[in-house]
Amino acid sequence: MAVVKATANDVELLARLIRAEAEGEGKLGMLMVGNVGVNRVRSNCLDFRGIRTIRQMVFQSPGGFEATQKSYFYQRARQSEIELARQVINGNRYHPASYALWFFKPSGACPTAWYNQPNTGRYKSHCFFAPTSANCPNVYGTF
Repeated sequence: MAVVKATANDVELLARLIRAEAEGEGKLGMLMVGNVGVNRVRSNCLDFRGIRTIRQMVFQSPGGFEATQKSYFYQRARQSEIELARQVINGNRYHPASYALWFFKPSGACPTAWYNQPNTGRYKSHCFFAPTSANCPNVYGTF
């Protein structure tokens, strides 16, 4: 059962995002980027108040994803990425991105916090950051 509403176009859009942001991180890295996206739609807190759809999340400005400004984001999604997008839309979570709202690729070590949100871990080259449950209870809600 989906944890956020998603049309076929939304699934394809999320698939393109996860590929563009994390193709070099492999399947698990792409799933983690998908977690961040779904969490942003669910959260309704901090920088993501009023974000209710996958399309709004992907193209949020400011605060959206850099990949949307690159030509490779506009390539057609492959079936493998569409399946990954469906997994996260259906509520599968992958640590350290399980409840994360942010990720980035630092040139060195992960900082302990990003925008005052604690680091939850690193996967390959990306660091993930999640809000506290007090700041964003919807991210931690059950499905």
